[in-house]
Amino acid sequence: MSNYTRRELVLARLRGEETELTPATLGFEGDVAERLDAHYGSKSWRENVPNDVISTCPFDVERRQVIDGTHDRDRFGSVWRRDMRPFHLDKPGLQKSSFEGYDFPAVEDFLDPERERQTREDMRMFADRFRTICFGFGLFERTWTIRGFEESLMDAAADPDFYEELVERIFQLHMRFVEISVAYPIDGIKFSDDWGDQRGVILGPELWRRFIKPRLAKLYAKVHEAGMLTLSHCCGSVVDIIPDLIEIGLDSLESVQPEARGMNPYDLKKKFGRNITFWGGLGSQSTIPFGTPDEIRSEVGRLCAEMGRGGRYILAPAKSLQPETSTANAIAVVEAFKEHVFAV
Repeated sequence: MSNYTRRELVLARLRGEETELTPATLGFEGDVAERLDAHYGSKSWRENVPNDVISTCPFDVERRQVIDGTHDRDRFGSVWRRDMRPFHLDKPGLQKSSFEGYDFPAVEDFLDPERERQTREDMRMFADRFRTICFGFGLFERTWTIRGFEESLMDAAADPDFYEELVERIFQLHMRFVEISVAYPIDGIKFSDDWGDQRGVILGPELWRRFIKPRLAKLYAKVHEAGMLTLSHCCGSVVDIIPDLIEIGLDSLESVQPEARGMNPYDLKKKFGRNITFWGGLGSQSTIPFGTPDEIRSEVGRLCAEMGRGGRYILAPAKSLQPETSTANAIAVVEAFKEHVFAV
């Protein structure tokens, strides 16, 4: 058996080392965990669910205030429906492509003493895990939460000077998040920004390279200067910009949604696996909801064997187990993870 702690296991994979055991994360949404409680007869099974990467946050990055029974307003002025899944932007905070009269928040608006206390407690409790701080909505996503999805894309194409200033303001805020975060006893910063949809990069690779890439490079450099690692969640197809992400220093790409164009994890491993760690790859739109339990167990085994060669792989579903996951398939995922993560 491996002598690595679970934290050391993740670090070894990120360095490109093959390890006997597979580091992994596994999350649940909706009522999936409760149905598994009923199946196993208690909550004790949860103690053996692998979560080798711990993410926490000392900031309240939304600072939402309740408006009425179904609506919240975030600190950027945007109104959200909280009675829908997924969350739904009802009214963007910035109605026109101008900052005149708009109160853009500062980092102080998001500081939260209770979250800071809880983050330090999490760092202490999970000292044997790979610890990260994650503050959600990245440079691209935050543009559309402020301006609206269609409006932000039109800004990028038709009013690039305004869009550049919007991204720059968000970048400056995130740089302060990073500067505060690296003072904590963590191993890395987990960024989160869904650049892709099923077809490709939503902004398009060229606009992404113009507006997002140079600022990400500075954020990643700040993390590396602190001796820490960079990880990023991103759904969808981003195969066109993976070389760019490697160039600017992303250590691990999380989600690896296999149903999206060009995101077959085994192909990605062959092309890029020497230079970046892939984290995820178990299909949340295919294998998990529509596969048989045997197919799930087989795919988990294949991911561990093939993606784990040469290190640089962390096992996970592309998304946490969704509410539509059948109980039988959820059991298969849990049991397969236990088999491959904790024993060989």
